[in-house]
Amino acid sequence: MRLRHPDGTPIHLAYCSNVHQAEDLDGVLAQLAAYAEPVRERLGVDRLGIGLWLARDVVTELVGDGRALARLKDELSLRGLETVTLNAFPYAGFHREVVKKDVYLPDWTHKARLDYTLDCARVLTALLPDDARRGSVSTLPLAWRTPWPAERSNTARRALDRLADGLAAIERETGRPVRVGFEPEPGCVVETTTQAVRELGGLDPERLGICLDACHLAVQFEDPGAALARLAAAGLPVVKLQASCAVEADDPADPAARAALGRLADPRFLHQARTRVAAQGSWGASSVPGESPDPGVAGPRIPRQREATAEEQGGGTRHICGLDGPMGPVDSGCARPAVRQDGPHAPGESPVRGMHQSGAPVGGQAGGSPAGPSPVGRPGDPTGPAGPGHARRPGGQRVPGEGRVLGVDDLPDALAGGLPADRGAWRVHFHAPLHAEPEAPLRTTAPHLTAVLSGLLGGPVAACDHIEVETYTWSVLPRPPADLAGGIAAELAWARDRLTGLGLKEETS
Repeated sequence: MRLRHPDGTPIHLAYCSNVHQAEDLDGVLAQLAAYAEPVRERLGVDRLGIGLWLARDVVTELVGDGRALARLKDELSLRGLETVTLNAFPYAGFHREVVKKDVYLPDWTHKARLDYTLDCARVLTALLPDDARRGSVSTLPLAWRTPWPAERSNTARRALDRLADGLAAIERETGRPVRVGFEPEPGCVVETTTQAVRELGGLDPERLGICLDACHLAVQFEDPGAALARLAAAGLPVVKLQASCAVEADDPADPAARAALGRLADPRFLHQARTRVAAQGSWGASSVPGESPDPGVAGPRIPRQREATAEEQGGGTRHICGLDGPMGPVDSGCARPAVRQDGPHAPGESPVRGMHQSGAPVGGQAGGSPAGPSPVGRPGDPTGPAGPGHARRPGGQRVPGEGRVLGVDDLPDALAGGLPADRGAWRVHFHAPLHAEPEAPLRTTAPHLTAVLSGLLGGPVAACDHIEVETYTWSVLPRPPADLAGGIAAELAWARDRLTGLGLKEETS
């Protein structure tokens, strides 16, 4: 679908095809017939946008075979579909039985990632409608956060310079500009807009920018207005918005909430979980509007060639390793799985650290003092001293400082005691359908998405022209829909209604 902003900018609204399982060209074409065209018909529109996810093998075929590329373009036209954006975050295998952290491979330290992204841009130039101003390709935010020594950071930065040069060459060859947007995601090198400014600032703004995923922004408890202002001030354009909602549990200690969350903990995708330590040392999470415009989150300083300033060192998450204590000591470089390092766990003991042999979360859900051994320090630090930004609880337990986001890498870790359940809301990286609430008492962060849409498109000038509804989790919902096309159409209708409510006008062919 296309809409027109009051300033005259055409706004493209699409849904992402990574919800469908297909990793060859025949499978992609079958998706268009089985789902995309029926979605268009449900909406009653003549033209529907689809953000294609094309696995590496498909892209290789399309780049090397002009007839295959023409076949895809003809099929899109035949079914009333158009493509202005590609999702090049997953490389391959996105619907394997277990994906988890493999979705971040290859990362931007590997040439394969650069080659794939440029090939996607080449394919997109052939698929763009004649009247489209430009195309966009979204990609991962450099890499998973660990390991990330200085040499890997420098390798990735050089790759981004080559990416900008490659995109410029493609535009010279085809006459069609394509921009690449890096998508901040919880747990990665770039998980917040503050880290995006630090890691991606200074890149060519004509070619490179940000793919802003509203689910990820909400999971990190970022205020939409402050995040958008931060990106704008740094000269980082929002190349593309992924319209998505996270799942929120206001009271994660509630048995009903925990049961509902447990049903979302599927084995395929990674569902990072976050909570926030509010100011004054209390725990909590406020809703939009009214969130703190810039929570004092803290995270690792990514190794760079120069010493980072105090401001640059913020902007990330304290990733909980899950050692003893109600919250456990925190270590922003901690990698999962968080299993004991001293051999197999004892009978009756959970493999997740931070659990006593009884299997109960250390400290209990009520946050009481642990009855087990004293806290374990970091390697080489047997006394476990409180690090920067931490206070010492009675009994030697470390606690995070005020105004910090705490996180674990997957929802099962949170449910096993990795996050405190009695101090405030949890937000979970589970892309929930935009138009419907999850199982009670859970809810979505739809108000946060509405605020993002307003910040980008509610003003006198459009700050983004590509919007992609990206709910790839339909198949892992506790009750997958019998009518997937109907569900996707309902999401797109929800997004269209919010956009027209901001003064945009829907265009008809």
